[in-house]
Amino acid sequence: MNNTNTSSDWLFEIRPKNKFLSLNLKEIWQYRDLLMLFVKRDVITVYKQTILGPLWYLIQPLFTSVTFTIIFNNVAGIKTGTVPPFLFNLAGITVWNYFTACLTGTSDTFRANASIFGKVYFPRIITPLAVVISNLIKFGIQFLIFIAFYIFYYFSGYDLSLNGSVLFFPILIIIMGILGLGLGMLISSMVTKYRDLNNLIGFGIQLLMYLSAVMYPMELVKSKLPSYGWIVEYNPLAYIIETSRYMLLDIGEISILGLTYTIGLTITIFFIGLLIFNKTEKSFIDTV
Repeated sequence: MNNTNTSSDWLFEIRPKNKFLSLNLKEIWQYRDLLMLFVKRDVITVYKQTILGPLWYLIQPLFTSVTFTIIFNNVAGIKTGTVPPFLFNLAGITVWNYFTACLTGTSDTFRANASIFGKVYFPRIITPLAVVISNLIKFGIQFLIFIAFYIFYYFSGYDLSLNGSVLFFPILIIIMGILGLGLGMLISSMVTKYRDLNNLIGFGIQLLMYLSAVMYPMELVKSKLPSYGWIVEYNPLAYIIETSRYMLLDIGEISILGLTYTIGLTITIFFIGLLIFNKTEKSFIDTV
């Protein structure tokens, strides 16, 4: 009796990847239930055994916005036009927090999930994708806080108005998530060999925040520090932050050239990160 199984007898067939640059959307779709389980894990378990729980989603941007308002607007005297300084800072911080959450959450993918990766097969890219999606939920909660303060200041008599381009705001957030995912996959692949690199991420993010126009308009750097303005102008995150404030608060300006540069660089970083991620997943278990 012949008990030989053919490929048609199996529901799924696991094969080695032949291409480094492979997103394999079909396989990701097959494991969509696992993806949602990882998303649920990231949303619930992070604050499960904390005192304030999900309230940390709200406390962090509010306290940071208050701190920035006191230091940069009241002490340093940075002007925000007709927009309340607190609302100006809250808009930038809300968008910035999504990027940092995606970057920090995906930059330790291999080391944090080594015990799972070593026991069972599933598309490894599902874990960083779950981080990006779960942080999107966190961003949504924080964005609701921004909307609440926007309504408060609007009915308090402040001259606030939305820009018509606000309809494209979700696309801007997607770009921010893809950029965080690409950098995160790149860093995660490097951390498997150079573990001390993980210690530099926190410091690097803090430094990058000051170079991303989170707490000041880009025009201020160009006028006050023209010799160093190019550092901010070459930072794609600065264009995302500046454009988000333009959409939400109708302040500043939108640079088509800057956004084109940002999108191009984001796509490049994502595919480089994906290529190195796919290459690293084949042998990382020997180095982690």
